[in-house]
Amino acid sequence: MKDAIRQKETGKKYEVPIWLKSNLTVEEAEVYSGVGRTKLRELSNSEDCPFVLWNGTKRLIKRKKLDEYLEQQYSV
Repeated sequence: MKDAIRQKETGKKYEVPIWLKSNLTVEEAEVYSGVGRTKLRELSNSEDCPFVLWNGTKRLIKRKKLDEYLEQQYSV
């Protein structure tokens, strides 16, 4: 954590690892979960999808909810 603070103070850009982010883009969720981008979009299009967060027209995937959803599924 100190390194992140130090980098911020010096003005250098740093990235948070995917497994620490709470919300992921579709592309990040694809890399994280191994589920294809098209399938993630198809699953998250439904209104009752438990792991999608809409920010205007931007689709974000809730990482923990996606993990829970995938654990309960037999196949995707």
